[in-house]
Amino acid sequence: MSLLPAALCAGLAAGQEGPQVVAGGGVAVKVPSGQPVTLQDVIWNVAGPDGMVTRFRFLAPDIAGAVDFDTAETDMIWLCENFALPRLSEFGPQPEAVVISLSDRALDFGDSAPEAVQFFESYRVEGGKCEWEMF
Repeated sequence: MSLLPAALCAGLAAGQEGPQVVAGGGVAVKVPSGQPVTLQDVIWNVAGPDGMVTRFRFLAPDIAGAVDFDTAETDMIWLCENFALPRLSEFGPQPEAVVISLSDRALDFGDSAPEAVQFFESYRVEGGKCEWEMF
């Protein structure tokens, strides 16, 4: 499943400086825990401390109560390896890191919302796998 046609993404990534965002269109993703998860958006062409970063941001309302962090963490590594990695080529050059985030509600990137429950994990892309990195 493509988020945008590959040629369009490649053109955007190559032709524009700074962060690029593509809306997820409410794409539902089945994760190991069975919790409802939908893609909110993807942010790419972002400089991180060790190179380019691509962020896949998901809505996961159950993390506000029914799903604990350990369960969400298992889903995040699964999302990195089974959802994000196969789509990285749609966003231009391979990033140094992939960040997977889950939020119980839709928030604009960078907005602060103390009442929101959010989990973030960063992964180094290595040998076709996502290797967890401490922030």
